[in-house]
Amino acid sequence: MNGILTIGYSLGVRDLSMLGQAFKRFATQVVISLVASTVFFMIARLDEPTAEMIARTSPTFWDVLIALFGGIAGIIGNTRQKKGNVISGVAIATALMPPLCTCGYGIATLQPKFIFGALYLFLINALLIGLSACIVTNILKIPNHVQLDVKKQKKINRLVAFITVLVVVPSLLTGAYTLYSAHIDNNIEQYIENEFTFKGTQVVQSSINKEKKTISIALVGTPISDESIEVLGAQLSNYGLGEYSLTITQNSSLDTGDNSDKITIAVQENTIKDLQQQLADQQEKLDELESSLSAKVDFNAIADKANVVFADYLHAAHCGVLSDQGKEYFIMRAHHKKQLTEDEVKLIENWLKVESGSDTVMLYTYD
Repeated sequence: MNGILTIGYSLGVRDLSMLGQAFKRFATQVVISLVASTVFFMIARLDEPTAEMIARTSPTFWDVLIALFGGIAGIIGNTRQKKGNVISGVAIATALMPPLCTCGYGIATLQPKFIFGALYLFLINALLIGLSACIVTNILKIPNHVQLDVKKQKKINRLVAFITVLVVVPSLLTGAYTLYSAHIDNNIEQYIENEFTFKGTQVVQSSINKEKKTISIALVGTPISDESIEVLGAQLSNYGLGEYSLTITQNSSLDTGDNSDKITIAVQENTIKDLQQQLADQQEKLDELESSLSAKVDFNAIADKANVVFADYLHAAHCGVLSDQGKEYFIMRAHHKKQLTEDEVKLIENWLKVESGSDTVMLYTYD
């Protein structure tokens, strides 16, 4: 980070000697980082790149902003009397090392997409951080090391501006396309969710071809009429999809051959996804209930106390919580030394209510 900031500072004060030294220092650091990351990924090979690595191969406008503000914060931090490493550390962690490490992964696995995509992102970040340092240096009116004539100064300014535009513009275009693509995806999702609400009919598959401007949807269940399909096509313009054409495939035309198997698999996949979501929701509710009771109750302490208080009746007690339809039950399981009477069970359950603070308790005993 200091190497990049020094490049920006030396450019701002027109110190060519410092600029050359800063470039050498910066280049050395880059080479060391690339070698280290490449060796690491040669030793610790990954089966698949992580989502963070993939994100570093397609720079967007947001990366430009991160680098710009990171550089501004870094150079301003260096102007303070009480300097710290927090600002520089954040800039390094967010803008510099991740793309270099991703590039090292690309070199280790011989994947050009990761090599050039990550290097481009690193170039953007380094350039914008250095440029922001140069701008802040000029704003602070730090005296120039060398006074250049107006003609030469304009030439340098034009060169810096040209390089900046050349590097940044592709990322701006990529960012604009990403936003547009996300907007289209959201519109299509809303369109399918709101318009395909036919009773007895289910959407099992949908695909989008943004180059050909087509939306393909597969349905199973009760076939919808041609009139309904025409209405669905007309509704596209209401979702900003007027340029797209709609293709609907229904199970009536796919009841034989391989297509029938694909539809069956798609239905099963949708059913599995729904069940998985339901299980995830139920597990989340269960975790919330358990955490809420666990925060108030020490299960092990109550179990140990029960082993002492009711030593004549039971031993090896264990406590926990059970939830059913949003209701919590405090449970204790234990070995009984003899068959317990109803009064003895009631006595132990009343004791559990006092100890746990729960109105609903259950006692399970076994030999």
